[in-house]
Amino acid sequence: MKILITGGAGFIGSATAKKLMDRGDTVVLIDNFNSYYDPKLKRDRIKKFLKGYEGGSARNTSRRDVGGFTLYKGDVRDAKFLERVFTAEKPDKVIHLAAMAGVRHSLNDPLLYADINVMGTITLFELSVKHRIRNFVYASSSSVYGNNKKRPFAASKKADELFAHVYSHIYGLPTTGLRYFTVYGPWGRPDMALFLFTKNILEGKTIMVNNHGKMSRNFTYIDDIVSGTIAALDANQKYAVMNIGGDRENTLMEFIREIEKNVGKKARKKMMPLPAGDVVSTVADIRKLRALGWKPTTRIEDGIRNFVQWYRFYYLKK
Repeated sequence: MKILITGGAGFIGSATAKKLMDRGDTVVLIDNFNSYYDPKLKRDRIKKFLKGYEGGSARNTSRRDVGGFTLYKGDVRDAKFLERVFTAEKPDKVIHLAAMAGVRHSLNDPLLYADINVMGTITLFELSVKHRIRNFVYASSSSVYGNNKKRPFAASKKADELFAHVYSHIYGLPTTGLRYFTVYGPWGRPDMALFLFTKNILEGKTIMVNNHGKMSRNFTYIDDIVSGTIAALDANQKYAVMNIGGDRENTLMEFIREIEKNVGKKARKKMMPLPAGDVVSTVADIRKLRALGWKPTTRIEDGIRNFVQWYRFYYLKK
C-alpha cells in the first residue's frame, strides 16, 4: 500500500514510517519542520533514523524522493498544498499525526492549537473523502480524560474525535482515533519528562518533580505505539476511538529511579506542585486494541535503558 503520514518527521511518524517500509509499504511523509522543538532532531530522524531508505535527490523545494519514502515540506492547514500531494501521490490510507503537542503549552497559545489540531484535521478529512481514502487513522490523546474520567480535557483532540464521527457516519470515511498514553523511547521529543530528566541528571542539574512525585502513568514504548498504530491501520474499522498504552501503571518515582539506574547518577530533585493542565494519573483501558491482536510488550526497564543508550550516542557521542 501507499500510506500518507502527516507529522512524518516526528517521533511517532518517523518510527511508523520505518516499520511500514520494513514490511514493503510505500510511504509519503508530510512535515512542516516547525520550531516547537529543535528541527535538527526532525531532520536527523529523516537522515539518520530512516537511513537505508535514502538515496534520492530533491526535485524541488517542497518534495524529495528518498528511496522508500517521499517527503513533502508543508502545513496541514494549507488545503491547496494538500490537494497537490493527494493528487500526485494517490495514497491508499492516511495516518494523521501532525499536531501541536503538549497540554501545558496549549494554555499559552490556544488559538494556534485549535487552528492546527482542528482545522488541519478537518482539511485532511475533506480531502480523504474526496480522494476515497480507505482508512484514516489519527492521533488523539490520553489527555482527553483529564483528571475527571467522565469528561474530556484536551479540547482540540476531543473535537477531532467528534468530527471523525461525522465524516465516518455521513460520508463513509473509515476513521480510527488512537488515544496515545505517555509515549517514550529513542528519538523522542525533547519536551518530554524522560528526555528532560536524563539530560539534567547527566549534567548534574536539578529535576522538577511535579505533584511531589505523587503521579502515575501508563508509559508506552515507541515500538508498542507503532505496532498498535499499524494494527489500527490494517483493521479498516468503519469508526473507532481507542486507547493505546502500556499494560502496567508506573509511578513517577519508579520512572525516575529507573533513569537514575541507567544514567549511573542520583537525581537532584525539587518537589513541585501539580502544574495547570497536568493530571495525576493516566490509566489506559486497552481492551479494544487488544481485540485487534495487539499487545504492549516493552517494560520501562528495557525502554528507559534503550533511551539512555540512544541519548548518550546521539548527544554525547558515547
